[in-house]
Amino acid sequence: MSRTFPNGGHGRIDTDGIWQAVEQFKARFEKSAGSRVGRGDVRAAVLALLAEKPMHGYQIINEIEQRSGGEWKPSAGSVYPTLQLLSDEGLISAEESNGRKTYSLTESGRAVAGDGPAAPWSNTEEKGAGFADLPKAGVELAQAAAQVQRTGSPEQIRDAIGVLEDARKRLYAILARD
Repeated sequence: MSRTFPNGGHGRIDTDGIWQAVEQFKARFEKSAGSRVGRGDVRAAVLALLAEKPMHGYQIINEIEQRSGGEWKPSAGSVYPTLQLLSDEGLISAEESNGRKTYSLTESGRAVAGDGPAAPWSNTEEKGAGFADLPKAGVELAQAAAQVQRTGSPEQIRDAIGVLEDARKRLYAILARD
């Protein structure tokens, strides 16, 4: 059911278009939320894990995913080049066994790992909420607003607009706090 509403003298608003935009926005976050991490974080993660024990690339990827609570699973395309770079720098060595390379820290690597930044998954614990929690909450709020737009009465829509305006102001107030 397509509903249109006046838009302050600028034509009419097609609510189906709004709903489709919300769905596209949601799909984009579901694909990428929590997966964007800086290059230095991959390096720090690899060093932190290898400081504990030797691992192969697949183990490193899975361990990062597990320790980040599923919020970050680096791709092979980011882990293996990092391993190669660390090897080129003399910080790790690779030993091949059963067709797999197992990586371990060299003495230089142990020194760098000890002095380096904290493991990236420890940052997610400090923040409390996960990387994907805020975008997910925003998408869910947008879905609820779109549902009110699609099925609500004019009075319900006005009330929802007030709630959203209040939420926006409250979010900015959070940022304004010291």
